[in-house]
Order: sequence, then structure tokens, then C-alpha cells
Amino acid sequence: MSAAAVEHPCDDEPETLLETADRLMEQLPGHRVEIIGGLVAVAPPLDGPHAKALTTLMIPFLSAGLHGEESNVLQGIGLWLPSGPEDYVIPDLAIVDADFDEHLIENNCYDPACFRLVLEVTSGNYQTDLRHKVTAYAQAKIPVYVIVDRKHGRVHVLTEPLPAGYDRHEVYAPGQRAPLPASIGVELSLDVDEIVRAGSPKR
Repeated sequence: MSAAAVEHPCDDEPETLLETADRLMEQLPGHRVEIIGGLVAVAPPLDGPHAKALTTLMIPFLSAGLHGEESNVLQGIGLWLPSGPEDYVIPDLAIVDADFDEHLIENNCYDPACFRLVLEVTSGNYQTDLRHKVTAYAQAKIPVYVIVDRKHGRVHVLTEPLPAGYDRHEVYAPGQRAPLPASIGVELSLDVDEIVRAGSPKR
């Protein structure tokens, strides 16, 4: 994810970060705009293998019954962050409490308290997912953060959030299964090889 060059309109009042983010979303269809640590970040449209990895990931969550009366499995839902007055992110995938719509805060973003798990599939922005968002999600007290690192062919499972990051950070390679804590609503493990293969572009 790269920071976008921002031009302010010619008026007396400077744009707020949210106004800048909204303007960039209009100017850059298909791009993802987020505010992390008071900085506007823009990611380009996602590629096909990224989407395939997300679909592959959704299947075990749906099969386990996580999209039902107690929780929902959602793509691209906004998460309001406590790290700044206008900070928010849009994780690739999230497991949220079924009553999440009662926790809308602002800008189509929801209170982190209703999120059980967030998941990112890396693109060219893998450093953001592996660094900046680790701190952001931990500060928001998201219980489980899963990263599919397509660059290195690994799945990271981070749990036990602390103010500066996560206390537990497990890394799994192809041939292994990545277990997720039962706090998401079920006991479940992810097939790392299947996920990594789905997210790998054909040579």
C-alpha cells in the first residue's frame, strides 16, 4: 500500500483526512483508501489470485457455520480505528458479530468491538499488512489477525493484542495447517498449502 499524493482544493478550509479519502475514492475507482496513523494510504485494485485466495479462505469459514445467526463472514467491511480521530481500515475479510450493523460509527465503518477476526491477503503492500496494520489492529483490540503473505508463501496468525502489537505471532508454511482460536466461534484450522497456491499467480 502506498501513500497517495494529495492535492487540496483551493479554498479557505483545508480538507479533513476523511474528505481527502472520499475524494481519492472518487478519483481512483477500484482503489482502496484507508487512514492509518493519521496518514492516507491508497492501494491499487486487487489481482485475480488475490481474489481467488479470499474465496478459498471463505469456504472453511462458511462450512464451519460462521456466517449465520451468531456471526457473519464479510469482505471489505470498514473498521474504525482508535489510533486517530479519522483512522479506519478496510480489511480484506472479517468475521464479525451478527449484530455488527448496530455498531456503525462513521464513514461506513464499525466499532472494532464487534470484530472477532480480520484477515489480509498481501499484494504489493505486504509491509503495511505485516507492520503498520499489526499495530493498528492490536490497538483496536482485534482478537485475531490473519495475514496471508503471498510474497513469502506463509500464513501468519496473531493473537492476544497488546498496545504495541500482538503477544503471540505464529507463522505457518505450506504443508502445515494454521489453527485459529475458538474465540472466533468454532475450532478451525486453515490449509496453508491450499491458500498459498490459490494466491500464487501462474508463471
